[in-house]
Amino acid sequence: MDNDNTTMKKRVAELREIERAHNGILTPEDVVARAADPTSALHSAFTWDDTEAARKYRLFQARNLINVCVAYEPHIERVSKVYVSLRADREHGGYRHMPTLLMTKQGRADVLDTALWELAAFERKYSALQELADVFAAIKRVQGASITKRLAITA
Repeated sequence: MDNDNTTMKKRVAELREIERAHNGILTPEDVVARAADPTSALHSAFTWDDTEAARKYRLFQARNLINVCVAYEPHIERVSKVYVSLRADREHGGYRHMPTLLMTKQGRADVLDTALWELAAFERKYSALQELADVFAAIKRVQGASITKRLAITA
């Protein structure tokens, strides 16, 4: 872990150098240009074999395609996601059809578990913003209600 921490510190230091050299703006183009140097701490974060990089990029594009699929539900005037990546599936990857999941108790529970997990990540990411305190309090209430409900079901 110490090695990972040391590598991360070096990478952050390089990213800060790039940022300072470009008036406080960090762009992917500048990062890749710096990382092309094999002595850069950023170098090992990239796939330099073009064939492998192309394959990985196509997978990235496929994930984006899946994530932007939405369906318009005219009867309730809402746009909803067609596919969802459940927390339980993240280790091996894959997406599930959201409307099908919402038709069963277990599917709904899995979607709710994922949503609560993502809300907790949102809170961690933006916890420094006091302006979101009411949002974070609402998240805590929903998390508490969800835990209480799950305990009642299992009792």
